[in-house]
Amino acid sequence: MVVTSNIKATFPCDSQRVWEVVTSLTDYSWRSDVERIEVISDTQFAEITKSGHRTTFTITRQEPRYLWEFDLESDHIKGHWIGTFSGNEKTTTIDFTEYIEPKKWFPKLLVNIYLKYMQVRYVRDLRQALRRM
Repeated sequence: MVVTSNIKATFPCDSQRVWEVVTSLTDYSWRSDVERIEVISDTQFAEITKSGHRTTFTITRQEPRYLWEFDLESDHIKGHWIGTFSGNEKTTTIDFTEYIEPKKWFPKLLVNIYLKYMQVRYVRDLRQALRRM
């Protein structure tokens, strides 16, 4: 069972700034869910949540300011994430889609609700971070 979740949002700033904040593996202080990020290699990193859950990400495609794509895996899920960035010097729209497959059986509705919650939280955190810049 693969669950798909998508979120789109527009920010009043240029795509370079949004790209830099989203893809930074060193400045993640704006993320309310992440305790730390460990860089494993040029194409792999791990996020450790504040509750101790570790997810490993392997970057599969990257086109600066336009596309960031990776596979992800944790003890509970595996999947693929695609993030696109579009806009101009005044606004940027992000379009993030996750394709997640639980490793254990969970009701699809609960997985979908959890993914949507995490995406909304991420966009809220990102919006606040961009306002402070």
